[in-house]
Amino acid sequence: MQAWRVHRNGEPSEVMRLEETDRPTPGDGQVLIEVLAANINFPDALLCRGQYQVRPPLPFTPGVEICGRTADGRRVLATPALPDGGFAEYVVADEAALLPAPDTLDDAEAAALHIGYQTGWFGLHRRARLRAGETLLVHAAAGGVGSAAVQLGKAAGATVIGVVGGAGKAKTATGLGCDLVVDRHSEDVVAAVKEATGGRGADVVYDPVGGDAYAKSVKCIAFEGRVIVVGFASGVIPTPALNHALVKNYSITGLHWGLYNTKDPAAVRACHDELTRLAAQGVIKPLISERVGLAGAAAAVQRVADGTSTGRIVVLPSGAAR
Repeated sequence: MQAWRVHRNGEPSEVMRLEETDRPTPGDGQVLIEVLAANINFPDALLCRGQYQVRPPLPFTPGVEICGRTADGRRVLATPALPDGGFAEYVVADEAALLPAPDTLDDAEAAALHIGYQTGWFGLHRRARLRAGETLLVHAAAGGVGSAAVQLGKAAGATVIGVVGGAGKAKTATGLGCDLVVDRHSEDVVAAVKEATGGRGADVVYDPVGGDAYAKSVKCIAFEGRVIVVGFASGVIPTPALNHALVKNYSITGLHWGLYNTKDPAAVRACHDELTRLAAQGVIKPLISERVGLAGAAAAVQRVADGTSTGRIVVLPSGAAR
């Protein structure tokens, strides 16, 4: 089969190589899956760079989530077992962790419903306890993780303020349903949030960026606000001033969704059932900006790494726009 493999760490476009390799062999409790679509996530870029919290042995294949077909014909969502990730024609995954792909979504959309939307749902509902009528501030609102949070925030009845970088991404965020879009390149994020909320600030901040985004968030957080730390796409891990959190009476909450797979797998399945229901109602729908064939995967991962993409880029090993 064909698979992208990383033999040394570095930028995705430089270190990913498309090669012929053997199909992975399922171990106990695992199943072989034909990859129909593999969604690109920022962690795929971090894996290539050797900067992710998990460092698979070299060489490895990136690609942390797929929609695929099992030998018995089931269409499923899976997180492939590294080092044999999803940018390949076949993967293996744990049978117990497979989730049914929603019938209302095509392969590319289904592949993108998994990690980003699960992270958004757990962050907004389990960790932040977002309530209808509250104001939700989403950083990188036009990106893959942010776009999911925007849709889930609207589904929960929140007023959503999206922060983006550039006019093109502002248009995307508006189309996703943001009540207000702030372009950090040309606008003062803190002033815009305070003006939109009558000086109160955002009740919940969803931050997959870190760095300056976090610094601005805590300057416009509401009384009893909750900052959900999802990731550090900026490359800068902030150092919270706990005296500031005390004085302003807000919470800083971390979210590592992957832990739920081992600590509370039943919650992951219940979340998937809810996401499937929302997708069937048309309330949420993954934003797929590009569908590329297997040959285009390295360049596409690089675009995600560079922050130039919107929504999700999905790799289709067959090359077809399913």
